[in-house]
Amino acid sequence: MMADQSWITQKDHGNGIRELVLERAPVNALDPKILMGFQDVMNDLSSDDNVRSIVLSSGCKVFSAGLNLKKARHFDEDDQRAIVNGLNQGFMALFASPKPVICAINGPAIAGGLFFVLASDHRIAVPHAQFGLAEVRVGVGFPAGPLGIARAMLDANMTRRMMMRGQPIDVHAALAAGLVDEIVASEDLAQAAMDAARDFAQIPPQAYAAVKSQLRADTIARIAQAVAVETAADLPWYTDETAAAMARMIG
Repeated sequence: MMADQSWITQKDHGNGIRELVLERAPVNALDPKILMGFQDVMNDLSSDDNVRSIVLSSGCKVFSAGLNLKKARHFDEDDQRAIVNGLNQGFMALFASPKPVICAINGPAIAGGLFFVLASDHRIAVPHAQFGLAEVRVGVGFPAGPLGIARAMLDANMTRRMMMRGQPIDVHAALAAGLVDEIVASEDLAQAAMDAARDFAQIPPQAYAAVKSQLRADTIARIAQAVAVETAADLPWYTDETAAAMARMIG
């Protein structure tokens, strides 16, 4: 599988702060190539001793809307396996990174797009941001990687509400659930993200990596095992309901 990094603009803000601007217009839709490109970028930054904190931001009005359903509803079985692998590998590279990751959420983060948020360490959102896990409404379950991240980052009732009904929540519900940490005005988002990145960059990096591993290593190991089982089963992601459900969502 080819990896596409061209949709990610890297900005070096000095003092070890690196920003990744997601710029796949119009809505940062996900596909296997760009997810594998994201994995490669995250792995590079994770192993770079000069990087002290990472900011994820969007150059689009939407942070990320997940899959492009117009294309995804026509995926054959190889395409389905490829997107599941991309979702697993891309978001686990983020979740397992030893670096502090600040997510600057400037708009909706829906379905697969929400996992940029859930796999990050500090989440700052604007008032009009929305957050949703719409997979059930488009006729698919969750790949093992994103499922494990959601279970680790959301409590049982929030996973129930978001996953089983598939409706988005607003930023205030997200704050109350611990899904986001701060709400700031749109014009203040970039500065708030930089302030947080500078603060995290001051933490001794080995200590940060150790504590993050203490918190996540067991979860990462369980997810890796679940991904291995899922991959070995070699099953398509879609059912006979999926294409019609995606068509209804497109409208």
